[in-house]
Amino acid sequence: MKTYNIFFIASVALLMATAFGCSSNKGTKAVNADNVAQTEVANADIRGQWYIENIVFSDSDYVRPDETSSSMKPYIVFEDSTYFIMTNCNSISGSYTVKGDSIKLGDGAMTEMACDDMQTEDALRRILPHISTIDVQYNSGVRLMGSAPAEYILLRKAKTEIK
Repeated sequence: MKTYNIFFIASVALLMATAFGCSSNKGTKAVNADNVAQTEVANADIRGQWYIENIVFSDSDYVRPDETSSSMKPYIVFEDSTYFIMTNCNSISGSYTVKGDSIKLGDGAMTEMACDDMQTEDALRRILPHISTIDVQYNSGVRLMGSAPAEYILLRKAKTEIK
């Protein structure tokens, strides 16, 4: 009888150790799967045409193209790996790459016509090299965030594209 009790206790202990060992391994795998899922962020999709609503450097330093330009509304078009910006007077174009919510705008070409109002062009030249992340706000709005916390370009999705 004593041998049976020792055998029974040893068997139960072995089963419990195996059960805890397997469940612990599954828990580790689940935690690892969660971590992988959190680190895999889909690339932000900003393709299409966007109106430039606001270019902000700080609370007191900003340009609203609607207020400075009486002619056409400035816009930016993102295609496969290129961007094109049209202001009231000049255009800017270059390449871009998106990885997750990070964006890198490459140096591009810019027309340099003299215009009556150059505020939008000057602001874009100033902020574009600092743009580093994308904050998609639903499907109708995007913020291109700069390296400083207050820097951003606010874009609104164009309902009909002008090309």
